[in-house]
Amino acid sequence: MADPNVLNPHPPEFDRFLHASVGEDRNGYAVTVLSTLARLGLDPWNETAELVTLGHDAARARLETLLARFQDVPSLASDHGRVARDLSQLLPEGRTSGALQRAASTVADGRPGTSGAIWAVLAIIFVLFQMFMVGGSGSGE
Repeated sequence: MADPNVLNPHPPEFDRFLHASVGEDRNGYAVTVLSTLARLGLDPWNETAELVTLGHDAARARLETLLARFQDVPSLASDHGRVARDLSQLLPEGRTSGALQRAASTVADGRPGTSGAIWAVLAIIFVLFQMFMVGGSGSGE
């Protein structure tokens, strides 16, 4: 049976945290944790996986440090501690779920999943097929 997450290889347990708002930027747009981490030059899924493995208190402290560095949301300058506390509550509990812990460590380690290998093989087959078709039909002189 096909993997239901083949088009979204990231752990779905991270979605609630990554799509949570950290506030509004100077243009009035809502900024999510995902865009905050990306704007800080971090991979949002890797960082979330690291936060999950840290545990609640250490994750909150790490989030507070990251949010303090983030200048795109003016209200974070004075409120990053409260926002970090609230956001840390949205992190999935990595210690209670063996599947989540494996997903977090896989993301954190950067190991490609099986679905990535399948897509790579399919892409190679497609390119070879195209080369065969183009190479075979162009010799009509």
